[in-house]
Amino acid sequence: MAINRQELGVTLRRARARIQPEDVGLPSSARRRTPGLRREDVAQLAGISVDYVVRLEQGRGPVPSAQVLGALARALRLDQAGRDELFHLAGSAPPGPGTIALHVRPSVLRLIDRFSDLPTLVLSAKGDVLAWNAMALALHGDWTCLPPERRNLNRLRFLPDPADPCLSTVGDTESEQSGTAARSVAALRAAAARYPRDPGLGSLLADLRAGSAEFGALWEAGRAGGWSSHRKTVLHPALGPLTLDCDTLHVPDADQLVIVYSAAPGTPEAEALALLRVIGTQDVGQYQPTSTE
Repeated sequence: MAINRQELGVTLRRARARIQPEDVGLPSSARRRTPGLRREDVAQLAGISVDYVVRLEQGRGPVPSAQVLGALARALRLDQAGRDELFHLAGSAPPGPGTIALHVRPSVLRLIDRFSDLPTLVLSAKGDVLAWNAMALALHGDWTCLPPERRNLNRLRFLPDPADPCLSTVGDTESEQSGTAARSVAALRAAAARYPRDPGLGSLLADLRAGSAEFGALWEAGRAGGWSSHRKTVLHPALGPLTLDCDTLHVPDADQLVIVYSAAPGTPEAEALALLRVIGTQDVGQYQPTSTE
């Protein structure tokens, strides 16, 4: 298939104009003159350069890879038909059966947006962070500052990179680390059984085996399983450690997980989440949760 550069550019510009910043977890500003998202917003969400977005919209530049097309479809909140159209216009075949779904349905995105007081993420079967709401941005930090290939919980856990300063809150306490690591590897082993020919999963497993002795040992233990609801301590840079209920909801037809963080009413963690809802990603200053003692 040949790329239709002109129509691809028109489609990208049209999709960008339909979306408001708050729809994708970005702060809105009264000073914005561009209807919808700016090119800078799309580049940030998709993990590509602004110049790349400009060239695509102007009908020039290189043929985008499948990874770039998938990232653009997620950033622009296209439904499956819109994603497939984007692939066809770029001269590529859309992802077929037997591959891990990296596209999040707009209905799921609307669902997580409704959790206005609860941090919520959408994960792929191999742990890619595909989408998040405004509260997750306030709790975890700015996921868009990571390139798409680093937006994977397993890479962040087993292959930490000092160049990832923007997510200072992703982590567990020492007592939680071993259990969470074992569950992560068990979920990946189960995914490998379901998607034996997925190239992205194969590449991830090769990198984890080569770069993490801990992952290798857990993988050789041979345990398979899925994520279950649990409690997790998030280390927030200003609010301190927040121990939250972490419930896992399965989107079966896409084989994706919706992760929702919450706290029981009246607890210090509930107070902290209420504060995050008010101030969002602004500086929380000297606030500390109320002591339980």
